[in-house]
This record gives sequence, structure tokens and C-alpha cells, in this order.
Amino acid sequence: MSIQSLIDGYQRFRKTRFPTAQNLYRELEDRGQAPQTMFIACCDSRVDPATIFDTGPGEFFVLRNVANIVPPNSPMAKHQAMSAALEFAVLHLDVRHIVVMGHAQCGGAKALCEGTHEHIPNAEFIASWMNLALPARNRMLLQPHAPEESLRLLEYCIVQLSLENLLTYDWIRERFEAGKIELHGMHFGIATGELAVLDTKTGQFHPVPQETPTP
Repeated sequence: MSIQSLIDGYQRFRKTRFPTAQNLYRELEDRGQAPQTMFIACCDSRVDPATIFDTGPGEFFVLRNVANIVPPNSPMAKHQAMSAALEFAVLHLDVRHIVVMGHAQCGGAKALCEGTHEHIPNAEFIASWMNLALPARNRMLLQPHAPEESLRLLEYCIVQLSLENLLTYDWIRERFEAGKIELHGMHFGIATGELAVLDTKTGQFHPVPQETPTP
């Protein structure tokens, strides 16, 4: 992809999509954003929440990072983009839902699963970031499973760990306990398009039933 291809894409957007949504964009600029849902997803280029959930501008407040990890609250959190975005979404935008979504064949999770995340050539930051998810790897290793299921199970465990870490922030936990905010876990299958949703009561991920296409 070249810069010119980006410009070409912008020109297509201006000619086709923007005219039909111009009033919405103008309204969003005038009144500001008020999304009800914050999405925490992996920065993988194949996993775009707005595309997967067919949403328009202003509907999601999206934060993406390697392996969709939410670090626990700590003194170091004051210097994290993750914590700043959470604070803004919860305390200033008053979002009502936070969704953590993992995905199939996550590169960060795969490196952690294989124990190679600390030996990636010319990588200064990846190892320390992925070490935040070591509790998820330990949880995965303790669960009975076939070797070929390890990566998918770890992807699930990272989502669950991130949801737990969200509750280490007092202002999220207080709203959660008061029923003012809901936390959700999801997992997206890139090749299959299958979405699995976490049942927080059982700790299991269940695929969303597919609607039968209308003839």
C-alpha cells in the first residue's frame, strides 16, 4: 500500500460514504461524542471492531493494543495510554459497556504460548508487555486441554484476565458493582467469522448462533 492508495481511498470515501453521513459527522462535531460502548481489541490489522459489528462513526470508543491486554492498576498505570483511555471513557464519556475482544491466531498470544516472546529479535518492548499476560498463560497451562487447543485457550484466558484487571480500577469496580457499567468478553475467529461470547457465570465462551440467510 502506498500513500497514493490511501489518498485514493479517501477520495472514494468523500464521493460515496461521506455524502450520506455528512449530517451525522456534522452533528458529532457540534455535540461531541457520546459512545455507549468502549471496545478493547488487539491492534491486529485483521480485527477491526467497527467492521465486525457493522457500526458507524461515534458508536464505539476503541482502544487497541498488542493482544488486547488490560494491565492491572498500579503506580506505573499513570503513564499508560491504556489507563488514560479507560479513565476518559468511564469518567468523562460515561460509557455503559466495556468489551474486551480477543481473536484467533493472535501473534502476541502465540509468542507467549510458545515462550518465545522474550526472544524476539530487535524487540525492546514486546516482552515486558506480554509478561503482563503471564497469569493467563499459567491459567491456560493448568486447564486440561489438547496441545492444538493451547493457543485458543490462551486467547480466551487473556480476555478473562483483562476483564479481571479492569476491576482493579476503583472507578470501574464501583460502577460495575452498582450496575452502572457492564463488562463483556468476546473472541473473533478471523477465518470463520465466528464470534464467541464469554458467559461470566460459567467462564465458558459460546458461539453466537448464526442467522439463516433469507432466500
